Amino acid sequence: MNRATFLVITVFVLSSPAFAQDDFFTPTTTVSGYGELHYTNSTSDSKKATKQLDFHRFVLFFGHSFSEEWSFKSEFELEHNLVTGKDGEIELEQAYLSYTPYPYLGFRAGVVLAPVGIINEIHEPPTFFGVERPEYHNAIIPTTWFGNGVSIFGSHKGFEYQLNAMEGLNSDKFSTSSAIRSGRYKGFKPDASNLLYTLRLDYNFNSHLKAGVSASYNKAKGDTSQTEFNLLEAHARYQQAGLYAAFEAAQISYNAGAMESSLGYYAEIGYDFGKHFKTDWQFIPFFRYSYYNTAAKVRNANLDPDKFGYNLIQFGINIKPLTNIVIKADYLSKKRVSDSDETRTFSLGVGYMF
Repeated sequence: MNRATFLVITVFVLSSPAFAQDDFFTPTTTVSGYGELHYTNSTSDSKKATKQLDFHRFVLFFGHSFSEEWSFKSEFELEHNLVTGKDGEIELEQAYLSYTPYPYLGFRAGVVLAPVGIINEIHEPPTFFGVERPEYHNAIIPTTWFGNGVSIFGSHKGFEYQLNAMEGLNSDKFSTSSAIRSGRYKGFKPDASNLLYTLRLDYNFNSHLKAGVSASYNKAKGDTSQTEFNLLEAHARYQQAGLYAAFEAAQISYNAGAMESSLGYYAEIGYDFGKHFKTDWQFIPFFRYSYYNTAAKVRNANLDPDKFGYNLIQFGINIKPLTNIVIKADYLSKKRVSDSDETRTFSLGVGYMF
């Protein structure tokens, strides 16, 4: 057998499994989604008491697998039942084409999520404690953070990585009370001259413990300002034998503007007592402590950073009759650092995902 014949046979043998897989692959279209109804009763030392009943989110996922390597995923969301004027929102939070030729190398392009923190990418109601998402994920990491962009991702021997390049933020809308949150374009005709870059690394120590970090950089630009910022965060989640625990911390550093930095962190723990009874239901009481300050350090001497700092204590229960259905109740005490002004909130909720 000459070398040319050997090479032809080798290529045919190595490639034939891939062709066989494509021959037997059946393209599929999927529909899934999630939703959540919230009741909140808030009282405050300085504000009028409020009660609210809100179907906060109704979300539908549409996906299609063209082949074993090519797929499309999307997420369409309606918030607060109705859109009128500036009230309510309709958002396309995800809509991307994905190509994954290898487990360690994949690509996606479209409307993508920023790979920052625990909840920004996985935020369905049965997956987190509390009726509302942790306030840290509103104040410091502007969950849900999405935009037009591209990603490279993959996993190998317990390591997972993701590199994102997506639309940047509008620095004119940064503020001491909400940090970078209001600067999001949400995919609506964003300025593409200064992209946001994020690198995320995670490691699965075993099937119970996963931890990671991410770093984001953007030279944010508005009509009247330009601010470079870095967002560094670390996170970890543990789950075993009914015990749940999570920790997350982040800091945003700014090179210009009123703020020098924003920071926050939280730690939570929960335990499924349903494991000790003859039932398939899960009963998971939890406790969470949080702190955040959207203007932890400021350049303006007339600003008091303590006015933007809060300590939060929260406890409650998640009841899950099925894995993808949850009934929630919690109590939250939120105290401002500067004057100990306290807001107390009791919440009830139901949620689902499918």
